[in-house]
Amino acid sequence: MAITLDMNRPALDFCFLDCTLRDGGYYNAWDFPRDIVIDYLSAMQAAGVDIVELGFRSLKNNGFKGACAYTTDDFLRSLPLPESLTIGVMVNGAELLGDMPLEQTLQHLFPETAATSPVRLVRFACHIHEFQQVLPASTWLKERGFQVGFNLMQVADRLPQEIETLSQQACNYPLDVLYFADSMGSMNPQHTLEIINRLRTHWQGALGIHTHDNMGMALQNTLQALEAGVTWLDATITGMGRGPGNAKTEYLALELGQRREQPCSLVPLMSLIERFFRPLQNTHGWGTNAYYYLAGKHGIHPSYIQSMLGDSRYTPEDILAVIEHLRVEGGKKFSLNTLDAARKFYHGEPQGTWEPASLIQGREVLLLGTGPGVAAHRQALEHYIRKAQPLVMALNTQSQINPDLIDLRLACHPVRLLADCETHTRLPQPLVTPASMLPEDVQQSLAAKELLDFGLVVKTNTFEFARTHCVIPSSMVIAYALAVATSGEASRILLAGFDGYPGDDPRNEEMDTLLSAYSENKISLPLITVTPTRYRIPSQSIYALSSL
Repeated sequence: MAITLDMNRPALDFCFLDCTLRDGGYYNAWDFPRDIVIDYLSAMQAAGVDIVELGFRSLKNNGFKGACAYTTDDFLRSLPLPESLTIGVMVNGAELLGDMPLEQTLQHLFPETAATSPVRLVRFACHIHEFQQVLPASTWLKERGFQVGFNLMQVADRLPQEIETLSQQACNYPLDVLYFADSMGSMNPQHTLEIINRLRTHWQGALGIHTHDNMGMALQNTLQALEAGVTWLDATITGMGRGPGNAKTEYLALELGQRREQPCSLVPLMSLIERFFRPLQNTHGWGTNAYYYLAGKHGIHPSYIQSMLGDSRYTPEDILAVIEHLRVEGGKKFSLNTLDAARKFYHGEPQGTWEPASLIQGREVLLLGTGPGVAAHRQALEHYIRKAQPLVMALNTQSQINPDLIDLRLACHPVRLLADCETHTRLPQPLVTPASMLPEDVQQSLAAKELLDFGLVVKTNTFEFARTHCVIPSSMVIAYALAVATSGEASRILLAGFDGYPGDDPRNEEMDTLLSAYSENKISLPLITVTPTRYRIPSQSIYALSSL
């Protein structure tokens, strides 16, 4: 089936779409240097790419994100866009399902029609439950001259009848292409064929595929789909994308160039890889490995692996144990609460002997997180501590300020405690931890340490505060620290070093949910962050406080 990209371009047997600046932006908050974007466009043209999806189109504005998180018409017009490249953007379908009516949201997202906008293609990324509600957006956009695609996520684990229903729903709207994404990276070529056949039950228009490389099969699945009649093919430079990444543009360019019998030059692309993308990959570490392979094999969300690999305290043994737990319990939707519960740390009746109120009652508490904000604003923080005399509690082994100014340390995650036990034994401050509830090996490792035993139980969506224990929604140490301060009847809680994570890292949403749940508790204390943060909490400046 031929696909016509626009009136000035010939029909092609397939469309080669690169979405590096959109899918790769999760690592650098979509903040690509302008000169890199320009060189990228030239490299894509030389490599035979037909469409570049330069980023998202979004109305969300929480935390800093670069130009490719919004990909506005003005930004696109500032670039030397090659005429041979079709320009696309992606919209997360969930953005159309908020309080604002769908058409009003679309009008804000796309204030210009295709007649004046540099954008020609709009793709929607949709979970299955969002698909039917977002489909009407295709009619609105087609009336304004845009091409429209829909990218169905997490289709691989759906029942055949569900996939056929999706296929039928798509037929009722003017889509140019219906994509399916191997969201868990769990597909093989045979499974790819089965999904294609199910989608073809009703949908006879163009099909597209977006593969993930958990099991090293992204390119193989893409080429299998091409042989089966899928005509829109996604890739990214070096596979840049969350976790294991995607099919690699440099590989797919060679395969498609051979099939087209048309020359393509990889010289600009390979130069760009060595100059920019390879160093970035060395920093952020996308790409498959044995952990991602197992996650793909068992249908586990790759963000679990990415989160653990980003924390040096997760040992190989621990990562494998979490994967085994998620294999049994299910891990298709990423949640830090699930990750915390995966080792079944705290169950049964809470135990504890230490009463925080004996030390904290009526005092202001300053919590020191592990983010770079503590070191960046050390001088002001130390000045405030000496002047205002808050009770200072450091999470885990945070040591970026004068140790004489830290009153207590808190830790509750057994894996991190095991990783940090030697450091804790050297640090001078008492350690607040659910000592009597810890595994025996952890207790033995901390035998020489002064421990203040404050018990905890993990219960989803729950904060409860007792004299010697708490109930919290996860075993994250920040939840435990908030409970210690609250049970201790502090006057308020100041936060420093809770910077958050760049881009749309799912850990930001998890933390915001946790902090919101705490603040909604009727006996919660006022929370104020005094160093920069991406979290949605009240903020003041440590410099203003220090001057009071």
